Order: sequence, then C-alpha cells, then structure tokens
Amino acid sequence: MKRIAIALACAAAIGTAAAQSGIQNPITQAVLQVYAEELEENPNDYSVLMSRADEYYRHDEYIRALDDVNRVLELVPATDEDIKVRALVLRAGIYNETKRHEDALADLTAADAISPDSYYIIYQKANTEYMLEQYPQARGDFQRLVRVNSRAPEAYIGLARVAVKENNLGTANEMLESAVNLDPNNAETYVRRASVRRLIGDHNGAVDDLILALSTDNKHSRALQELIDYGNTNYAATMAGLSSAISQAPQVGMFRYIRAVIAQAHYHYLAAIQDYRVILDENLYNYNGIYASIAECQYALGNYDEALSNIDYALGSFTDNAGYFVLRSQILRALHRNDEAVQAAASGLAVDRQSCPALAEMALAYVATGNYDDASNLLGEAILNDAENPQYRMLRAWVLEKFLNRAKPAEQLYEIVSEFENFNLDNPRSLKGFALLFLGKTDEADRWMKNILDTAVDNDGLIHYYGACFYAQAGDTDKAMDCARKSLELGYANYHDWTEAADGRVNVAPLRDDLTFLNLLHKYNAIFGK
Repeated sequence: MKRIAIALACAAAIGTAAAQSGIQNPITQAVLQVYAEELEENPNDYSVLMSRADEYYRHDEYIRALDDVNRVLELVPATDEDIKVRALVLRAGIYNETKRHEDALADLTAADAISPDSYYIIYQKANTEYMLEQYPQARGDFQRLVRVNSRAPEAYIGLARVAVKENNLGTANEMLESAVNLDPNNAETYVRRASVRRLIGDHNGAVDDLILALSTDNKHSRALQELIDYGNTNYAATMAGLSSAISQAPQVGMFRYIRAVIAQAHYHYLAAIQDYRVILDENLYNYNGIYASIAECQYALGNYDEALSNIDYALGSFTDNAGYFVLRSQILRALHRNDEAVQAAASGLAVDRQSCPALAEMALAYVATGNYDDASNLLGEAILNDAENPQYRMLRAWVLEKFLNRAKPAEQLYEIVSEFENFNLDNPRSLKGFALLFLGKTDEADRWMKNILDTAVDNDGLIHYYGACFYAQAGDTDKAMDCARKSLELGYANYHDWTEAADGRVNVAPLRDDLTFLNLLHKYNAIFGK
C-alpha cells in the first residue's frame, strides 16, 4: 500500500530510470521512481529489484530487466525459493526474447528442479526445447504437462507440433483433435491448431480454423491478423475458405468484410467493391468507413469522381481521420483540382500534425501547385518523423533535383537509401535499386532488381509492377514490358499506378506513350472494370 500511495503521489514525476528507459506511461514512470528511491535506501533489496525487473520486462526493456534480475540472483538467499524461481523464469523469458534459447533452457531447467510440478515452467521449458530442435526432450516435457493437467489443450498442441517435426502426422492429427475436443469453445484453440496445420502444409484446414476462431470470437485480433497474413502467402486458400464461410452464413457481414479487405490488399479492387456494396446494401455491418474503403478502390481503378463522392460521405462521419483527408487530397490531385487538394491535405495535418502520409501528401499537393520549397520542407519533416521509410527521402530527392535544381542534396538522399541496412532489402519497397539507378550505379541496381524478380514469390503482381517501374526508368523497354505483362497476368489492377502515377521516379511513366504498352493495358481491361 505504501508503494501505491507514493506512486500516485509521484505520478507527475519522471524518475531517472524511467527517463533513461524511454517509457512514456506516467504511472509506470512513477512506479519506477518509487523503486529507484527504495533502492537508493537499500541497494540490496532483492524483492524491489525483482519487482523492477518485472516492470522493465513488461515494457520490453530487456537489458535493464536483465541487469536487475542478475542482481536478484546474486542476492537472493537459498531459502527464498519463490523469488529465485521467479528470477530464473523471468531471465529465461528475457533470453528467449533476445534469441538466447540455450541460456533460457538452462534457467528453466534450474527452475524446474526447484518446482517440478509448475505447469508454467514445464510449458516454457518444452517450448524452448522445441525452438532448439530438441524434439525428444520437448515431447517428454509436453507429456509431463498432460500428466500435470490432462485437460490443457496447449499440451496437446505442443505434442502435435513435435509430432510434425518427427514426421508422425498421424499422431499430430490425433493430438490436434484432442486439443479441440477439450476446449471447443475457445477461439485460441483453433488459432493454435491452424498454426500446426500450416506447419503440415494443410493450408485449407488452417484457414478453416482461423475462420472457426472468428466464428467463436469475432473480436479475436490474433485470428483476424493471421487470416489477413495468410492471404499474403496463400491467397487462393484464404479466399476459398472465406467464400465457403460466406455461403454457409451469408448474413454474417464479418466474413464478407474480411474477404473484401484481403482482396483490396492484393489489388483485386472489383471483388472488394462487390463485397463492400453487399455489406452496405444488405445492412450486414454498420460502419461508414466502408465508404472510404470503396473510395480507395475506386481511386485505384481510376474512377475519381465516384471515389470523391464516397470519401466525402465517409468524412461526414469521420472528421477526425487524417487518412481520409489524405485520400481526398490524392483524388483531387488526380482530378487536377490542386488548390482543393492542398486544402484537403491541410485538413489531414490539422487532425494529426505528425502524420507522415499527410505531410507527404501536402508536399505533393504543393508540387502540383508549384510551391516546391514548402514541398521539400514538408518531406523533410516526414523524414524526421519516420527516418526508416525510404519513400520520403526518394520523394524529396525528386523535388530537389527536378524542381529546385539541387542535384547534390538529392544525390545525398539517394545515397542514404542505397545504404539502408535496417530494411528487408529483398523487398522492392526498400527502393534500394532505384536509388542506385538514379546514382548511376546501373550494374549494382540491375543485380538488385534481377535478384528480387528471380527469388521473390509474387502473389499479386506487385513485385513485377516494381520491375516494370525499374526497367522503365532504366530505359530497358523490353524488360519493362515483360514485367508489366506478368504483373497484369497476376492481377495487379491499380489502374491509377499504370496510367497516372507520376510522383517521384518510381513509376511506369516512360512507357505510357508506347503503343505496345497501351495495347497491353487494353488487353487486361477486365481487371480494371473498363
């Protein structure tokens, strides 16, 4: 009680430890301040150190948590087994989070020796052994879990995971069924079974389980996120599973909404619009933000007037959504209503002055109206707010080079993007190859693009769209056309990107006067609804 009272009294204070850690929550800061004061009085109070280590761990401050828990293990007497076990388990958690699994296992083994019947310790130990590919040991510990609690589904899920690794699929399926039978009304059980089915390669079954999880608990965020993620790697299985769920429960708007979101995320805009409209027409889901989603799709399809009407309708209900104002500005620019676009982008910044998309859109609206200095400055703000996003540096380099005749600072920005190391450089969105190309390092740039096209899995045409942009900018029309053809075959239906996008230098603008390219787009008119 004393600590709580002091913590509340100090709620406005920022202790040294909290300030150094970067934790922003004022209550947490106050609690850490209290711990700091108590430790100043008694640096060897291992109970306080343990509490502070727990607090750091909860806020992902693993280095500080490790320092404290190491001190606890130095100070705790052998007679205080509860604190010692807590410290060993916490340190194991830190080690697992920082990929030091062997160290984690050593601590969990020590904790297990003190508390051999602890379900939590056995479970963490089994999972750590699994991560270390010590499958016989993991199987043994998961079997111990069953003996400790025969009705714990996660123990059977663990045994199933081990069985898959040991190529015993029959046992794996038996264990999965046992887990579900024990807790059929728990959405998490289906999410766990989905993860094992995915391991097996049963993608249809995994998708069905994620849908079952959402049927059990429609607010289960992990199931929803995993289903959306599944669409990135197994689009066909995901859409088939959702279509089956919709046919069985046509009045459940959630499944249709998820299918629309996934279709939109993979550039299948016509299918997304169809589902969104059914939801609205049949009143399956009362959410005016759907009009904004439709507007995004229509903008991508080049239907700008319809898109503007729908985003305006959405803004009637969501006047505090910066992203909606950004979309409105983009649509207005596409309609060449550039002064209005500036106003819309400014409204987005009025909602959220730190929004990088709003800063970038305001900059592009300024470019459209000839205000290049302010455009450059706004993109500089976006870079400061999100230093790891290469897009803002590339846009600013374009503005500096093309409109302000400042080639040297533009070159410096390209250099930074070309040297990024904290981005997945095999992802075309890193823009590394484009930066190299614009620096004149064509051989290195070409190797980057070729490697991506040769090795990356292109599920929806986006990667080959980037290939078309790259080779169009490089002046290699044949390769650009080949990439464009493959992208369209895979269904990349962003008509705005193909025909209008001109911001920066990552686009297919050099192809747009080529009759072969125009004929290619005409061939695929169906995916654009033209």
